[in-house]
Amino acid sequence: QVQLVESGGGLVQAGGSLRLSCTASGRIFSINGMGWYRQAPGKQRELVATITNDGRTNYADSVKGRFTISRDNAKNTSYLQMNSLTPEDTGVFFCNAVIRQIRWGYDNAYWGQGTQVTVSS
Repeated sequence: QVQLVESGGGLVQAGGSLRLSCTASGRIFSINGMGWYRQAPGKQRELVATITNDGRTNYADSVKGRFTISRDNAKNTSYLQMNSLTPEDTGVFFCNAVIRQIRWGYDNAYWGQGTQVTVSS
């Protein structure tokens, strides 16, 4: 009943930029934390950035100063602006959101299907 859809991935040269978007839809009462995770080939999924519902952010050391996470609560959407991309940033990027579907319900974590980001050298 809740779906997260990512967009904005693609192929970019080193030094370039991409902006990822993730929109949540379905039965949603509230969205708490939202985040982006990356899975490089042959590696485990790792945290890239998170943002709370009041805008506090957290970043992996490897992306600090280059990536910016933001959200538009009215649109149930999070964004990841990625600048100064390097080949090491290549991977599948997944969005995550902690969502409560009804007022007195529980929070559950949902994941998008992932979007491929490839950075060429």
